[in-house]
Amino acid sequence: MASEEVAKKRDPNNPCLFCKDPRGVSLQNEHAYSARDSYAVSPGHTLVIPKRHVASFFDLNPEEVSAIMSLITEEKTLLDQEFSPDGYNIGVNVGPAAGQSIFHVHVHIIPRYTGDVENPQGGVRHVIPKNAHYTRKD
Repeated sequence: MASEEVAKKRDPNNPCLFCKDPRGVSLQNEHAYSARDSYAVSPGHTLVIPKRHVASFFDLNPEEVSAIMSLITEEKTLLDQEFSPDGYNIGVNVGPAAGQSIFHVHVHIIPRYTGDVENPQGGVRHVIPKNAHYTRKD
């Protein structure tokens, strides 16, 4: 098998991983579903995914955004019960420059735990490490 064919078989966008085989669905509603992330960065890391195939969060319609937000809230309740995290990061990667690798919107719910990183200041700002830590100007 040519290396191009092997690469094509491993491409999560061909066919779309979130369209072809939703795995481990924990919650769903009319427009979205949630499932644990296969490559979790912390215990309980969950994705909330619209059922309609759309690449950018900014192309979702209002009903889909509402459905996603509803599942985020419901998942938080479940995650609190199962994992008792100390905090959360919620994030969406939009476009290759932002790290998006599966071009079907998915919102990350990342439970955080005291001590999981040395200094959590800056939270999601760590996507650009040199700007993550800052001094507040009062």
